[in-house]
Amino acid sequence: MDPYAWFVLLTVAVTFAVLMTNRFGTDLVLLAAVCLLFITGGDRFTARDALGGFAHSGMLTIAVLYIVSAGIRETGAIWFVVNSLLGNPKGHRRALARLVLPVAGTSAFVNNTPLVAVLLPVVQDWARKRNFAVSKLLIPLSYAAILGGTTTLIGTSTNLLVAGELKELNDYQFGFFEITPVALPCLIVGLAFLLTFGTKLLPDRKPPAVQLEDPKEYTLEMRVEPKSPLVGKTIEEAGLRHLPGVYLVEIDRNGETIPSVGPRERLRAEDQLVFVGVVDSVVDLQQFPGLKVATDQIFKLGGGATGRELFEAVVSHTSPVVGKSIREGRFRTAYNAAIIAVARNGERVRGKIGDIVLQPGDTLLLEALPSFLEKHRDSKDFYLVSRIEGYTPPNHDKAWLALAILGIMVVLAATELLPMLKAGLLAAGAMLLTGCCSLTSARRSLDGRVLISIAAALGLGKALEVSGAAHAIVDQAMTLATSDVVTAVGLTTPLAALIMIYGAAVLSSELLTNNASAALLFPFAIATGESLGVSYMPYVVAVMLASSMAFATPIGYQTNLMVLGPGGYRFSDFARAGLPLDIVIFIMAVVTIPMVFPFVP
Repeated sequence: MDPYAWFVLLTVAVTFAVLMTNRFGTDLVLLAAVCLLFITGGDRFTARDALGGFAHSGMLTIAVLYIVSAGIRETGAIWFVVNSLLGNPKGHRRALARLVLPVAGTSAFVNNTPLVAVLLPVVQDWARKRNFAVSKLLIPLSYAAILGGTTTLIGTSTNLLVAGELKELNDYQFGFFEITPVALPCLIVGLAFLLTFGTKLLPDRKPPAVQLEDPKEYTLEMRVEPKSPLVGKTIEEAGLRHLPGVYLVEIDRNGETIPSVGPRERLRAEDQLVFVGVVDSVVDLQQFPGLKVATDQIFKLGGGATGRELFEAVVSHTSPVVGKSIREGRFRTAYNAAIIAVARNGERVRGKIGDIVLQPGDTLLLEALPSFLEKHRDSKDFYLVSRIEGYTPPNHDKAWLALAILGIMVVLAATELLPMLKAGLLAAGAMLLTGCCSLTSARRSLDGRVLISIAAALGLGKALEVSGAAHAIVDQAMTLATSDVVTAVGLTTPLAALIMIYGAAVLSSELLTNNASAALLFPFAIATGESLGVSYMPYVVAVMLASSMAFATPIGYQTNLMVLGPGGYRFSDFARAGLPLDIVIFIMAVVTIPMVFPFVP
């Protein structure tokens, strides 16, 4: 290797070492490494190479899928997915099983990247409501999607890439389930590992926002709509029992109050449910289809539902509404905002929302248009006005429309009628045009740190490729496979070569990402089979499988990068959980590949 290739290898090694310390952000470290290689690369590593990751279809696909996910979240369609797919399991292990088993099965027929993008906010929301550590769930979500995606031709882009290379080489049509006999045992072993040892290796870490407790307890009144899916269900069946941070105080039914509501109490149409809880949990109640805030003020506000936001406002002693009930003070008319809930010095505020007499210092949870903040930020009527970030009142009427758009996107991508990027762009545009997602929410949904990390990781992989460093590493691995040392320990040359190719593919995938690894190793797989006088199919399948089975770094597969930030993970978390899984899958793969794809047909 020339000096620049050695410099690239040194830079990559230092980058990984810095990332393992968890002292700096992943996006910052990766971007700094790419910038350094670009500055020192001259004509070897051009601007197109360094910045190509920002125009890469994989990175752009993830970006548009964030917008699709925002539409699913903003319409409240998440509620349907959570309750039908994940349910209400007892204990972490059962929760993990309810998550990874259907995800692995689905990813065999739906490309795993959009699947994770769609499920990511669902799992976050589900974990928070069930009081599970999200860090115990998001790495398994990514791993299960990767494992399941390898079992069919369309489950992962890596399989499609290698199959395309085979067809171009000798017009060989790789079958839809041809890799299944090899990948399925790996899937079974991998899921078993996640559900047993994997649970102990995953960090129990909650995002900082979850760890902080809000001393304010709001009183909120919700009404069960006449056609609500909750009608006839018990409190427990409806999922309204044991909600974190909020509890059901009483039910007002036809003028009668039912205190100390039991879990078997059945809901009826027009029931008024009184809840007390912190702001995050109070806002979560709006996600339940068929439950509406028990005030008609929100239906009289100007603007569409998707244009509204949530605010907290503290009533000042000079406010004209002090000493008046919310109804008498004509709050909606005066401020074009609807009061959803009220908090008062940690006390429960009794009475219907409209009958509550406001006092100085009361904290109001409001639904209003975005202009409310600018109009009343410096108003003498309020001591403080602040936006509730990340929350938008759900538009349940469009939940099924959002799910239909999602379904069409999945079908278009799974049947290859459109590439994933084009299907995602079509779905994102449909979410915006139909009002399932507002432009503001679409912008907020884009996680810049994750997207920069992905783009920079692709740039780092490109530096390894164009400098010749990656090629040199693979060359050395292939030389070792045919050395006298390997022969001396009793390994046959074809099997040793298979082990080396699989190992090289995993290593390069951890550094380069899956598709780059597959593209790099495919020619070596063909050449190895031909030079040894055996079938090259075992080596091709090894490249296909190993390039996806990269669990030890967040760089190895784009779904790993997608869960890095939301899970609050450190770089070392992937090594601790993923390296043992790499080894387990490695052993299973090198045993099953020659059985299904023999060296001598």
